Amino acid sequence: MGAATSGGTLHGAAGSDDGGTIVFVHGIGGAARVWAPQVMSLTAAGKHPVAIDLPGYGGRPLTGAMDFDGLASDLEATVAGLGLERPVLVGHSMGGMVVQAALRRRPAAYRAAVLCNTSPAFGSPDGDFQRKFVADRLAPLDAGAGMPQLAASMVDRLMGPTPDAAGRDLAVAVMSAVPEATYRAAVACLVHFDERANLPLIRVPVLCLAGAYDQAAPAAAMERMAARIPNARFCCLAGVGHLPNLEMPTAFDAAVIDFLSDLPMSTAA
Repeated sequence: MGAATSGGTLHGAAGSDDGGTIVFVHGIGGAARVWAPQVMSLTAAGKHPVAIDLPGYGGRPLTGAMDFDGLASDLEATVAGLGLERPVLVGHSMGGMVVQAALRRRPAAYRAAVLCNTSPAFGSPDGDFQRKFVADRLAPLDAGAGMPQLAASMVDRLMGPTPDAAGRDLAVAVMSAVPEATYRAAVACLVHFDERANLPLIRVPVLCLAGAYDQAAPAAAMERMAARIPNARFCCLAGVGHLPNLEMPTAFDAAVIDFLSDLPMSTAA
């Protein structure tokens, strides 16, 4: 079955199973269409996947500075506007941070969550690592390069050694289309993130999904994160880096579908 686009979302047809809807939230260099392989495969598996564009992405306007409570509020409004009831959330990288904020704000509003290649905190906004992170990512833009010129090298640094060629091409195309103002706002937003205190309070089933070659969100750090979340499981995909849904979509999709199939019926809406 095909996917359709509507109002900042990419979605498949409603599935016939009782698993509800799966809402996909992209990262800093993404957009709803970065989840196109998952929308297709999960629709074929009888699920109802919905991928969303965060503010500033996919043609949506960016109004003011980004912050995680604002992004989580936008996610909540999208879920409500689509009439979705207790969906499963799947968040990648910055999107995983948005999902964590959403789980804190409305702990009973979601059936489960998949946190992909993400972290529970970024650290102190004025720390040395954070200052270097911001400087390294904004310096090429400050020097006059645009996102289309930077996208391929940025994607290649994030991926493992043997990514799917079509997945790499999609990642580069999506990264190229991210407006510079959006990317700058997202980088500034990242360094304020800290949801460590809420990890032990999460009560829905969680899958922490890592990539063995990921340097941005190392597998060992994600395993420690999973250990702090009640009822969480940890999975590390071999051979992939920070963009597993595009590098090795079959393995990524299988891990997500396996997690969904194990969700207890008592968590259904």
